[in-house]
Amino acid sequence: MASITIQATDGGGSFQAFMLEPKTKPAGAVVVIQEIFGVNQAMRDTCAWIADMGFIAICPDLFWRIEPGIDITDKSEAEWKRAFELFGKFDKDKGIEDLKVTLAAARTLPGGNGRAGTIGYCLGGLLAFMMAEQSNGDINISYYGVGLDGLLGGLAKVTKPLLVHIADLDEYFPAEGRTKVAAATKGHPHISCHNYSADHAFARINGVHWDGRSATIANGRSAEALAKALG
Repeated sequence: MASITIQATDGGGSFQAFMLEPKTKPAGAVVVIQEIFGVNQAMRDTCAWIADMGFIAICPDLFWRIEPGIDITDKSEAEWKRAFELFGKFDKDKGIEDLKVTLAAARTLPGGNGRAGTIGYCLGGLLAFMMAEQSNGDINISYYGVGLDGLLGGLAKVTKPLLVHIADLDEYFPAEGRTKVAAATKGHPHISCHNYSADHAFARINGVHWDGRSATIANGRSAEALAKALG
């Protein structure tokens, strides 16, 4: 377990990224994109799962421009309120800038093999989809991103594998939007879109909406895709 410092590209300062390394190297790197709860225990546990699969896991603090070190859960009303306040203040374009520089750093980490991709959840699921359209990541994986139907105009820019996990009972992403994503991505040579009969955040480790069956199936697909793309 370690934390590394990454310099922002806009001259606005630097931010921290939580990192876990696998037992065997060289290895591909996976940039883990946080939810609206910051780099919390669920994200650290996700990093542990990724490292256990044989990848370097690196989870940047994307809320650092608002308040560094946010670490809250989904277990109380006060934390939910705080999480949505942070989400409301978050600049997605700045977040993409920070993710791009994190991805570049991930490619050159000691023990890395030069390959790197992203995996994101909730807010991170939206950002992973955006990274598929805007970055050179070797793979991008989106879990229950909200508002993905607003990104469909950029699908022609997706040239590397993009795996999309959609929750069919997602209270934050209306059925109309989910249907548009499924239809627009069908037949795309680089995009695989999967639906699950589960609520938003079904794969959040120890989360209130955890769904063991859906999470296991989705995580298996993610593991296979990461192994193929990152070695």
